[in-house]
Amino acid sequence: MRTTGPGAAGPRERLGNSLFARVAGPDGPRNRARIHGTPGPRWFGPERPVRRVHADASMFIGGLSALLLQSLHPLAMAAVAAHSGFRGDPWGRLQRTSTFLATTTYGTAGHAQQACDQVRAVHARIHGVTSDGEAYRASDPHLLGWVHVAEIDSFLRAHQRYGRHPLSDDECDGYVADTARIALALGVPDPPRTRDELAARLASYRPELRATAAALDTTRFLLLNPPVPLAARLPYGVLAANAVSLLPGWAADELRLPRLPLVDALCVRPLGTAVTMTIRWALAPARRAPVVPPDTP
Repeated sequence: MRTTGPGAAGPRERLGNSLFARVAGPDGPRNRARIHGTPGPRWFGPERPVRRVHADASMFIGGLSALLLQSLHPLAMAAVAAHSGFRGDPWGRLQRTSTFLATTTYGTAGHAQQACDQVRAVHARIHGVTSDGEAYRASDPHLLGWVHVAEIDSFLRAHQRYGRHPLSDDECDGYVADTARIALALGVPDPPRTRDELAARLASYRPELRATAAALDTTRFLLLNPPVPLAARLPYGVLAANAVSLLPGWAADELRLPRLPLVDALCVRPLGTAVTMTIRWALAPARRAPVVPPDTP
């Protein structure tokens, strides 16, 4: 039974409205109405795993972990550092990413394709040279593939650890297959379609990955100097600690992020579960648009 008295509903509604405003931005209500209210066929039916994963509060941790993992590819990191504007307008970037994920997951097929076409047009304009003299293009299919697999692996890890209803093995494969539909529309050739294929594809990138100065600088920005209000620093710190805990061990080592197994088990993960439950509690009553993670490159 839902408690509706002012003593319970007031704080919940205020927190939920604040979270939704931060993630969705000033156009959030209008975008939500367009995404969920426009009639027409969707890429994914209501039974598909991608809908469950992308609607869960575990995405807050998964998204932040994805940013850390993605930063380990020098070319992806160079493109983000030079062109994304995530430092100057982090909330704007988050809100645009949130709208993209909601549109492709829940919107009409036409709106989903349009959103992917817009991202591809942006990528086509982004190119440059790293400090080591290596050329990069944001539209490079190989680079797009890294961004995709790092993101999807992080989302799935987070859901299986912090999600309200973790997926079965078959549903995990279904989630990877669902997200492959979006990846193809973004220009990723032959994206993985099962969890085993996802793990193998991630492993294939390992020789290319390293923590550049830009990656370490981004890690410090995300973990130590986040663009969040003072009152939100503590819960954000819990999310950040759990994002680090979620990383593969080799990735945490590359980013020079210490992890203590006992502290993780007794403190970090329980606090992460508690904060995720609080976010879920705050967002549930108004049936808001699905939550989405922090911005991805």
